[in-house]
Amino acid sequence: MARVHRVPLIVAKVDRLARSKGFLERILESGVDVRFCDLPKIEGPTGRFILQQMAAVAELEAGLISARTKDALRAAKERGRKLGGNRGVTLDAATREAGRAAIQARAQARVADLAPIIAELQRAGVASLGGIARALNDRGIPTARGGAGGWTPAQVSRVLARTEGQSYTKS
Repeated sequence: MARVHRVPLIVAKVDRLARSKGFLERILESGVDVRFCDLPKIEGPTGRFILQQMAAVAELEAGLISARTKDALRAAKERGRKLGGNRGVTLDAATREAGRAAIQARAQARVADLAPIIAELQRAGVASLGGIARALNDRGIPTARGGAGGWTPAQVSRVLARTEGQSYTKS
């Protein structure tokens, strides 16, 4: 979208985007102007070189952190420490409610992301739940749980119920 609207992609910190050298290279090669708040002077070929070097260092650092974490977990296990699993914690009502609220907030954010796409489909004449589901599948838009090609009329109906509450045909 940044390329379509010809606006720069602004990132707070370079390490938020540069954990993977390959990912950063794909972003840079896509033609999107990327700007970093913590490195505002990075521009042109020199800036690109510096970013690539920083990405390589960040990738190395991530690998070292992973290795240290695995070593520490292995050592803790050798000392007899039990890792993972349920520790018998029972959540209180407030914590359960906070969890429900977080799930609902994520669902509403997903609906907000999908609403313009569905509205575009409707303007193009796709009126049925099945038609919208097929169109979302054709566009490769994953379902909430990440399944590509898995949209059903029932899922579309739930998304629409969160947006407008309109009724649609099921064909």
